[in-house]
Amino acid sequence: MPIDAGELLLRTVPFARTLGITFDSADGGRAVCRLPDRPDLHNHVGGPHAGALFTLAESASGAAMLTAFGDQLGRAVPLATASTVRYLKLAKGEIVASARLLAPRDEVVAKLDAGERPEFDVEVEVTNAEGTVVATLTVSWTLRPNR
Repeated sequence: MPIDAGELLLRTVPFARTLGITFDSADGGRAVCRLPDRPDLHNHVGGPHAGALFTLAESASGAAMLTAFGDQLGRAVPLATASTVRYLKLAKGEIVASARLLAPRDEVVAKLDAGERPEFDVEVEVTNAEGTVVATLTVSWTLRPNR
């Protein structure tokens, strides 16, 4: 039975639950999640705080990664190793993050099978309620083999 990547992420990352992040979908190296428009998440200009936007995007990247590599959790620990974020516009209202795995699953698993520590990227696009891109993020992940 395949894992529910969004549910697994929310169960293992309490901060994402604290922000009220919810998942629309997570499958096939992709994930879509939402951040509610709550005043306690706003910054000094009335939009979601940059940290809340980052957490939303990083959560989407984690769920996308889990849809591809969740079956490898018994032998490796997924870890985010780096991220690049670009805040493009003031975000307003409910915010949506859409993530997609950039590496072929077979290549990553082959490296893990060879005893290597594979690294791969997940790209995330963050949009406002009107569908305008307000931020982009690339998260670099690794699967650290269990010792």
